[in-house]
Amino acid sequence: MLRRLFIRDYVIVDKLELEFAAGFGVLTGETGAGKSILVDALSLVLGERAEGAVVRVGCERAEIAAEFDAPADSPLSAWLRANDFEAEDSLLVRRLVDAGGRSRAYLNGMPATAGQLREAAAFLADIHGQHAHLSLLKAEAQRRLVDARAGQLETAKVVAASFHEWRALRTAREAASRDAEAALREREMTEFQVRELETLSFDAARWAEENAEHRRLAHAVSLIEGVEGALALLDESEAAAGSLLDQSASRLSHLVEHDAALAEPVELLEGARIQLSEAVHALARYRERLDVDPGRLAELEARIEAVMAAARKHRVAPEELAETLERLRSRLEELRLSADPEALAQREAAALEAYRALAKKLSAARKRAAAELSQAVAASMQQLAMAGGRFEVALETLAEPAASGMESIEFMVAANAGQPLRPLAKVASGGELSRIGLAIQVIASSAGEAPTLIFDEVDVGIGGGVAEIVGRLLKELGSERQVLCVTHLPQVAAQADWQWSIAKEMHDGATLSRVTPLDAPARIDEIARMLGGVRITDTTREHAREMLGL
Repeated sequence: MLRRLFIRDYVIVDKLELEFAAGFGVLTGETGAGKSILVDALSLVLGERAEGAVVRVGCERAEIAAEFDAPADSPLSAWLRANDFEAEDSLLVRRLVDAGGRSRAYLNGMPATAGQLREAAAFLADIHGQHAHLSLLKAEAQRRLVDARAGQLETAKVVAASFHEWRALRTAREAASRDAEAALREREMTEFQVRELETLSFDAARWAEENAEHRRLAHAVSLIEGVEGALALLDESEAAAGSLLDQSASRLSHLVEHDAALAEPVELLEGARIQLSEAVHALARYRERLDVDPGRLAELEARIEAVMAAARKHRVAPEELAETLERLRSRLEELRLSADPEALAQREAAALEAYRALAKKLSAARKRAAAELSQAVAASMQQLAMAGGRFEVALETLAEPAASGMESIEFMVAANAGQPLRPLAKVASGGELSRIGLAIQVIASSAGEAPTLIFDEVDVGIGGGVAEIVGRLLKELGSERQVLCVTHLPQVAAQADWQWSIAKEMHDGATLSRVTPLDAPARIDEIARMLGGVRITDTTREHAREMLGL
């Protein structure tokens, strides 16, 4: 569960540090006070796209850090270890965003990518935004929700990959039949290019050595002259540096007994004599190995020209020639296979069979999950003032295989008794859509694994007794998970185990957002404000006290 949240210089928050409790908690306050900013900050720290606009005006960067529980035996800890992050009893997720939009992320102090944050988020929190019910109108969202309910999201990805593999083979077979002559010409050309590069025998490591040897031989005369000149100055001439250094050291060493302060210079000169001697020996050995070899130089120049010509021909850097050869070999294998329609057809048939086996497994899991979801959502609809309403996840077998599987998925709804089932996208009432969407989100969350569930004004469009029922549903969910809800409804807020009030205030000419944890008397005043508006009467407070007593 979420333990702590730290926010600095984010939108209208200067500095905020919050400690969260278990159970069902609500964030309340006037419209525009910044309630959803906390949810947005959590979304950002869990991998949402970063933009420079989130940095508070006049500041260099925004910082958000969230601490979550991470038990040693949890899937989260296993994921952290598998991805080389420190696995401790808790996980600290930190995100920095500068005013230019660049961001950095850390997991337990170690650098992480936004993609890794999103992967970790699956083990941490499930966030439902203000308009989440609208996304449920899309077929893709409906299919993903059913797959999540069935625990088959990874299987769905494998099915899609298998489908694309089969389609690629089918396209290749059709192209082979249609363009046999063109394929033959391409195969002959590719065979020639492969033989040409194989004859070249290019090796990146040897290429570097050949270039170094060429540079050495091309400048052999200059190198020899330079080394011989240096040896003469250091050791071989009458006024060589080695001889002068020896004389200086000898003279000073006799004077040390008269002044001990000369000991250090003498010691340094002795070290210089040793280093000079080593340098002379190294230059002498180098000179012995160095030779002018016009034949080898010509051989290397021809080799380098051949490599450069091949690189120009294939429009790559010389270092990429080995990779080019492998790519041509792979293409040649494809072309040879395409010349054998029977073998290509066999591979296509095998790929289709593999796809169908995977898709069949996915279909069975979807069928079970669809039945469970249909029953659970229909039951919730009866509580949400839609007595007699029905909900059904319709699965219809497709005539042709698809990347999404062998069936279409559509949510069908009858909001009232006696009405026919219609697609959710065609439900006329916005209030009905809000209630159905909320029921689906609560049920989907209860089936998930995230320990923290966050609902950002998902109760919009409802009120009265329905709002009280929604509060009870969230409270029940809070007995199993940590539930955070941003709400404007007193009926929902009154059901919470704990409550925070969010408000704006002016400080040094800047508008800032402040969070205040509410004790029992303060909760009465806040619920009364939500009930009665600007003027709060004793009657309103009594009503709030009664609601909290429920």
